[in-house]
Amino acid sequence: MQTNSWVPIFPDQASTFAWQVDMLYFYLIVISVAFTIPIVAAIFFFGIKYREKEKFATPEEIHGSMVLEAGWSFLPFVISMTIFLGGAIVYYNQYRMPEDAMQVYVVGKQWMWKIQHETGQREINELHVPLGRKVKLTMTTEDVLHDFSIPAFRTKADVVPGRYTYLWFEATKPGKYHLYCAEYCGLNHSGMGGWVYVMEQRDFDNWLEGNVSGQTPVEQGRDLFENKLGCASCHAGGPQQRGAKLEGIYGKDVKLVGGSSVTANDEYIKNSILNPGSQVVEGFQPIMPTFKGQVTEEQLLSLVAYIKSLSGVQGNTTAGSSNTAPSANSNSASRTNTNSSATSNH
Repeated sequence: MQTNSWVPIFPDQASTFAWQVDMLYFYLIVISVAFTIPIVAAIFFFGIKYREKEKFATPEEIHGSMVLEAGWSFLPFVISMTIFLGGAIVYYNQYRMPEDAMQVYVVGKQWMWKIQHETGQREINELHVPLGRKVKLTMTTEDVLHDFSIPAFRTKADVVPGRYTYLWFEATKPGKYHLYCAEYCGLNHSGMGGWVYVMEQRDFDNWLEGNVSGQTPVEQGRDLFENKLGCASCHAGGPQQRGAKLEGIYGKDVKLVGGSSVTANDEYIKNSILNPGSQVVEGFQPIMPTFKGQVTEEQLLSLVAYIKSLSGVQGNTTAGSSNTAPSANSNSASRTNTNSSATSNH
């Protein structure tokens, strides 16, 4: 684990926005110290200077100062605005998801992290990522509230039952970094941790090649859609199609029965699978059964990934790869693209 932080009690800065978080934090510390010391000193000074010297003495009348009053109004305002702007910039950089990021899927469970790469590789309580590549985590949980936290990257996000949350980072230093659950989630909460391994691109490609990938999330979703769950019997194209069209819908506005509309994003797709009666597409009957309790969170992630692929929305598995090492990333990406083009005819 990297420990060469310039402040010994702090973990190493290992992501592109870690220094921004630290600068904001140290600025808050400086502001706190700058106010605390003078205030405490003033309390002691005035306590001694204006202590009672004789009973029932009439104190000297003190008149106000416009300069002083304007100063202690204007200075805190400026300080508050700089804190607000600094926090807004850090938040914007941390939680605005990049479009060209490598996709990783995370499912929290008491008490472990189940992780799957878009090329199919699975990990438990470990996450291998390449150096200098943007990585986006799509996260959910099978049970209670968790929190995915990587202190060295200065980033964390709640993992909430029944919805998707997102987190991204770009690692800047190779190494091994602690991964924690930062939300109390039960008796073994303290043991729900792991490691993030940041590797050079060539080493990461070798790691991908050396691990059995199995089905990618898109391939697993296609298998569920066409075979195991029978979704294709209603949603496949053709004159007998009874379900709403899925090709090309992701990111578009979908009109619902009753005149309202909703954007077809991850949450919409998931809700349509678990609670289809709540958002029936205009022109179709509410005949779709619920799959709540029949599919796991991991299967839902795969179904969402497959339906997104029907609109050409997939993770960028090859961006930023080494020119000398095409290896597993490129092969898996081409295999996924082939599958997606084949399924778009359904």
